[in-house]
Amino acid sequence: MMESMKTVVVLQSNYIPWKGYFDLIRDADLFIFYDDLQFTKNDWRNRNKIKTPKGFEWLTIPVGTNSHRLICEVEIKDFSWQTKHWRTIQQHYVKLPYFANYRDFFEDVYLGQQWRNLSLLNQSLIRTISSDFLNLKTEFRDSRDYSLSGQKLDRLLELVTKASAERYISGPAAKDYIEPSRFAAAGIDLVWKNYSGYPEYPQRFPPFEHGVSILDLLFNVGPDASWYIWGWRDGGSEPA
Repeated sequence: MMESMKTVVVLQSNYIPWKGYFDLIRDADLFIFYDDLQFTKNDWRNRNKIKTPKGFEWLTIPVGTNSHRLICEVEIKDFSWQTKHWRTIQQHYVKLPYFANYRDFFEDVYLGQQWRNLSLLNQSLIRTISSDFLNLKTEFRDSRDYSLSGQKLDRLLELVTKASAERYISGPAAKDYIEPSRFAAAGIDLVWKNYSGYPEYPQRFPPFEHGVSILDLLFNVGPDASWYIWGWRDGGSEPA
């Protein structure tokens, strides 16, 4: 990455997202949570997967069925999920080598407070995991900090332009609607994120799976987590 170019990433907040999400954060000088968009049911906003002896288990936050909400408007009214999620996480991860390193933080998240807004919960978790556990220095902002007027791609371009982006990195799923020529015309270098090549880490409950919550990586390898996300790509030595 050229240090002289301001790199921006714009993405909806997800619940305890997978390692690729944090790889994108690491690529950015500025990461903007894009939560004033339509909430989509059965998506990553309010659920994610962990590994268990029987395969995947979904951790889902109950948020109701109203489809006419922005992500930032999603209220959480039933708090019983917090205790259930923490019990499930403990059940499957308590014996892992680095669970104790993060126990106090996550126990407070799930048992020490009541979360009433989905976006607030997701953003809080992502910010802390990024800065405190992965040592990232990326600046975080929220799209609501900017005065936006357009729709869809026009709105995204308006956002990255107001954020003074010189480079914009996007996940590959956005290829369905992003028009590279529009970014070129705006003088913004568009880069597609490549999630391939991640090395496997010591993971309980084989077979190995990449697409699980960052919790799995943290509890299995602890402070070596960053190597398995981007350190391998930078030529750093593999953890012993």
